[in-house]
Amino acid sequence: MTVTDPRADEATEQADPTAGPGQGIGAGRDSGLGTLRTGLRLTPEFHRGIGVTLLLALIATAGRIVVPVAVQQTLDRGLDSPGGADIGFIRNACLLCAVAVIVTAVAAYRMNVRLYRTSESGLAALRVRAFRHIHDLSMLTQSAERRGGLVSRVTTDVDQISQFMQYGGLMILIAGGQLIVASGLMAIYSWPLALLVWAVFVPLALALRFFQRWLSRAYGIARERVGDMLSAVGESVVGASVIRAYAAEDRTARRIDESVDAYRDAQARAQKLVAATYPSTELAAAIATAAVVIAGTALGIGGHITAGELVAFLFLVTLFVSPLQIATEVLNDAQNAIAGWRRVLGVLETTPDVADPGEEGRELPRGAIEVRFEDVSFAYPGGPTVLHDISASIAPRARVAIVGETGSGKTTFAKLLTRLMDPTSGRVLIDGVPLTGIRFSSLRERIVMVPQDGYLFDASLADNIRYGRPGATDEEITLALTELGLGDWLESLPDGLASHVGQRGESLSAGERQLVALARAYLADPDLLVLDEATSAVDPATEVRLQRALEGITRGRTAVSIAHRLSTAEAAEEVIVFDQGRIVQRGSHAELVGRPGRYAELYASWAAQLEG
Repeated sequence: MTVTDPRADEATEQADPTAGPGQGIGAGRDSGLGTLRTGLRLTPEFHRGIGVTLLLALIATAGRIVVPVAVQQTLDRGLDSPGGADIGFIRNACLLCAVAVIVTAVAAYRMNVRLYRTSESGLAALRVRAFRHIHDLSMLTQSAERRGGLVSRVTTDVDQISQFMQYGGLMILIAGGQLIVASGLMAIYSWPLALLVWAVFVPLALALRFFQRWLSRAYGIARERVGDMLSAVGESVVGASVIRAYAAEDRTARRIDESVDAYRDAQARAQKLVAATYPSTELAAAIATAAVVIAGTALGIGGHITAGELVAFLFLVTLFVSPLQIATEVLNDAQNAIAGWRRVLGVLETTPDVADPGEEGRELPRGAIEVRFEDVSFAYPGGPTVLHDISASIAPRARVAIVGETGSGKTTFAKLLTRLMDPTSGRVLIDGVPLTGIRFSSLRERIVMVPQDGYLFDASLADNIRYGRPGATDEEITLALTELGLGDWLESLPDGLASHVGQRGESLSAGERQLVALARAYLADPDLLVLDEATSAVDPATEVRLQRALEGITRGRTAVSIAHRLSTAEAAEEVIVFDQGRIVQRGSHAELVGRPGRYAELYASWAAQLEG
């Protein structure tokens, strides 16, 4: 049995927006602006070519003031000219206005296209970086995270960023420029009225900033609930057979219902905060318009503003107010995106605790491997020590079985040996080189581990075996299966190597899935083969055939088998016995079985089970 991380069953998504970077997956940030800055810094694709996009945004924004200016000029110079209405001036103003509107539309179109293209490139790069970084994280880190939570970070969380970048980002560019241009022109027409408008909207702007903090927390919780919901749905689909076998449909349905309801409630709470800002914006717009009409009329009577300027000013107030009216919607998208971005950045900024040394690492030549553990101890974070001061060596080409009761540390030993995890203290060396100093490319080529539940992908049998050596031909795969003594099994499959194994290999039996995992490892041709009881899921007849095949597979290379069966220990050249995280015995099967101790007790228990 595998020694599992005690945190795995209790792991929950951490989405505290007040948490700082470096606190693990899901770490948050203190400020939304800081999150955006960090996100844009880590994803330069988002601001590639931004200069041209901003220029187009400026043109599109400037074109919006053409109509108010044309109205003002038409009223003050075209209709109210000394000699009567100047039809030529009015015609030219209208033509100029039409040209400006067309230029504005073209600029807006080009800006939209560039913004969409840039945002999609940035989002694709963000997804790829997040996905690859998840794979760089150790099994220990991944086991502390719900799978649905990790999936949601690369899918739905990035989708929220997409919605904001393509719509909210566009509105920010246009609205920001529109506010600046409208404010400037209002000040030119009448600075007292401009100050009046600003006096009405400054309190609203301050209130929106206050709401932003609440929204940040609310949407952080909503994004967390998405991960919970995906986890619940995913587990119910994958574990459908177990659910039916134990008549747990009702309990599973309740769990899914609860996760869906929790997401709905979290999203509804966030939306309530957003909805509270709409009436305030409408109220401020009405007050500003009424104030401009009243104050503008008074200024007009006093000769401080013309009729055309007052009408144009009212147009400008509309231009000024409209960005603020949609600000709440943009704020909604922004907070949702920031919450998603925090979670994505939480992945990207989680430092892998098992890191590839890269160019600084060693490339080791091929050949039989010598293994050495030097005072190795290991404890899962927050848990007790599961391995205590392990010192042991395994000679090149030796075939060793690791035995012990469940929880004795056998599988943890194997994971440290293959560097799926790093020791808490001490070091593991192969051929005299610490594992931490060997490049992953060299390490993964030289060492292969076959777990108890060899994962199969939703592809053909050949494609799954070819994971061991991507360039292998069908003929080489067939030869490998034949050398393993599995040629007759291959012939029994309806489509041979083209047989589809289904998701997680569901089209095959448990034993057949293990056969594929062994064939995959054999094709990889490693120098060190680690087998976590690779024959544990096969029937006795298949086990006998596999034991003969494994004799050939392990010949000439170092082999370490985590033994759960008597036959595995008997076939090994040497047996290492673990008990409560320590090595308590070591020797050949013949030596240990006749000596009082832990191995003799285990052997007697195995023998009794076989007789029973």
